[in-house]
Amino acid sequence: MKKIVCISFLFVFMSGALASDLKKEKRWADQVVNYIIDGEVKWLSVDGHKVLSIYTEAVTEKVKGSAIIVHGSGVHPNWADVIYPLRTQLPEYGWNTLSVQMPVLSGDVSYAEYADLFDEVAPRLNRAITFLEQKGEKNIVLIAHSLGSTMSAYYLSKNTNRSINKFIAIGMPGEAKDERMNNLLSLGKISIPVFDLYGSDDLTSVLKSAASRNRAAEKNKFYSQQMVKNANHFFADKNHELVQSVVHWLDQ
Repeated sequence: MKKIVCISFLFVFMSGALASDLKKEKRWADQVVNYIIDGEVKWLSVDGHKVLSIYTEAVTEKVKGSAIIVHGSGVHPNWADVIYPLRTQLPEYGWNTLSVQMPVLSGDVSYAEYADLFDEVAPRLNRAITFLEQKGEKNIVLIAHSLGSTMSAYYLSKNTNRSINKFIAIGMPGEAKDERMNNLLSLGKISIPVFDLYGSDDLTSVLKSAASRNRAAEKNKFYSQQMVKNANHFFADKNHELVQSVVHWLDQ
């Protein structure tokens, strides 16, 4: 009996440690849903709960494909920095966008603690892919910012058979103790085209690892890297440069 109690306690403890803060996700959703002007809220069913996503259709006559957009740590799929400009402006260039809520933790946790949520990333991205495929989409790209780029790189390194044709990592850091968060390891396993985009005033972890990321992806002939002058980690006042860099690379 004592053994059963211990096992039960361990299961509860581990579940709590690994789970996204669903209450925080709901608070984000409550703040976001009623204020969506560009795009349409789509609830994705993932592991028995609803995950917020925002789908915005291309406004051009010719549709080039669909972009799944992944935000950074602790925020939501309509975040003002990087995410909102991409999800609302890419449709002007022929891209549908689907911005998806990623797992979150409370605001007082460290960056490294997010590694325990990485197992929850794949079900959300897989569901997003399925959503787009059910609409008949065949050209799907993945665009991610900050921690989202780390989550996405790890996903791509483990799911090479999924329907992602290109990957754009914005503000991607480099090495980490936990292999799940080590982008140098992940980049070495990704074979699809990768665009590593960052700013000249980006975070130290992004700037110092730029050369290492380049070397880690040396076997990928479809990898390229670009630095945007005077842009910080959130591309403040550089939305035009951000969107134009992404569009230009996608059109290559």
